[in-house]
Amino acid sequence: MNLKSRPAVALLSLSLAAIALAGCSEESAGSDDGASAGNCDPADVQLLGQVRNESNPYEAAWLDGGDAFAESVGLTQERLTYDGDSTKQQDQIAQRLAGDTECLVMNILPNGDSDTPPIVEGAEEAGVHVVTQWNKPADMDLTEYDYWLSHITYNGVESGQQIGDALAEAIGGSGGIIALQGVLDTAAAKDRFAGLEESLAANPDVTLLDDQTANFSRAEALEVTKTLLTKHGDDVKGIWAANDDMALGALEALQQAGLEGEVAVVGIDAVPDALTAIENGTMTATVSSDGPWQGGVGLAIGYCVATGELSVDDIDDEHRAFYAEQFLITEENVAEFTSPETDTADFECDNVFDRAVGPLP
Repeated sequence: MNLKSRPAVALLSLSLAAIALAGCSEESAGSDDGASAGNCDPADVQLLGQVRNESNPYEAAWLDGGDAFAESVGLTQERLTYDGDSTKQQDQIAQRLAGDTECLVMNILPNGDSDTPPIVEGAEEAGVHVVTQWNKPADMDLTEYDYWLSHITYNGVESGQQIGDALAEAIGGSGGIIALQGVLDTAAAKDRFAGLEESLAANPDVTLLDDQTANFSRAEALEVTKTLLTKHGDDVKGIWAANDDMALGALEALQQAGLEGEVAVVGIDAVPDALTAIENGTMTATVSSDGPWQGGVGLAIGYCVATGELSVDDIDDEHRAFYAEQFLITEENVAEFTSPETDTADFECDNVFDRAVGPLP
């Protein structure tokens, strides 16, 4: 699996597709078709969700949430995955934008910050409503676009610090820890690690022995953790992971080393296996961003605009790019999160911004 971004190749691929689309179709962003006017018949709306892979339980749950929304409005969602490969992601989108884009709505997880511009520019050229989540360059302003409706993310500094503080408490306020970073060209990875650094500043007796990227991957985290356990031995009292998939890989490494339950582990995403691990005491904490809600609400925002129930002008600037609510989960409250149910009322047009907790800076 190739998790490295190749934005130059991706941009060229998408640009060629956009040129072909502009030359072969009159249904561009400048046309007065139903999609651009917000007059799509609800039955004509096409829904597409795209994430890295479905082997990640959080991302699979995201697509399941998209299915739940689609079913609630009598539609189906096209599910796309790109295996963490930026070029594959861009090629998938370029091919889709070169096809039937009438009343198309896309809810996209860009592989990295640098992958967002070509996705958004291609959608703008094709007149396709798009919502992105997690990753975008900080200097991109959504108010300059007509079809890029919203960007949803979470305060990664906050969540990184929350699990860092929970880890510090779990190891008694002192001792060595290792950190597993995510895909480095993502705001989520950068912000979460910055949150860990803030936690370390607030807990000066906790020492970061080492940090390496495991690219948000369970398999990579297993191997990286084995290496770091060999390198640092008994000095490792805790493992901070930038997502649950990596935390679960770390737990597997600890189990193989006969250290399960002896080293505290924290992550982010609240995937089912992580919640089970918190329940049985082998994992300390995680943070929920509610993947099913993300998968449904991104499509819902686009659907509401495409059908005219909302217009871009109805979306306040603070809701064009915003932080959504998140929840720290520990042994004390894990029971509240083990059997989540998607409430499709969250996806009604009057409610799609109810979980916004503040605009991006």
